[in-house]
Amino acid sequence: MADIDPTCPPSGDGCVECLQAAPDGWWFHLRRCALCGHVGCCDSSPSQHARGHFEATGHWLMQSYEPGEEWFWDFESEDYYDGPALAPPRNHPLDQAVPGPAGSVPKDWRYLLHH
Repeated sequence: MADIDPTCPPSGDGCVECLQAAPDGWWFHLRRCALCGHVGCCDSSPSQHARGHFEATGHWLMQSYEPGEEWFWDFESEDYYDGPALAPPRNHPLDQAVPGPAGSVPKDWRYLLHH
């Protein structure tokens, strides 16, 4: 499928935009673009960078970048999608804080999530 590149590695261990933000950004969960590997934060996160990546690029398919989760999300249909295994690593490091990154998450983070 032209919209999935299973050989493309993830862009890093955390949300690209949150890690570059000043002041520091933070995320609840992470999503990985199935085409280019961009790692962004989920729709429950304050900044919703995975959705922003879809809106900016048209890359409509993301996979969870959480340990033990293999599901894909289709931003066009707003539904789950069955996709192939992507290049490793398939999740952020197991010792990485959730939410993260450590040191950037506010104490009242639960109240700042999108529901």
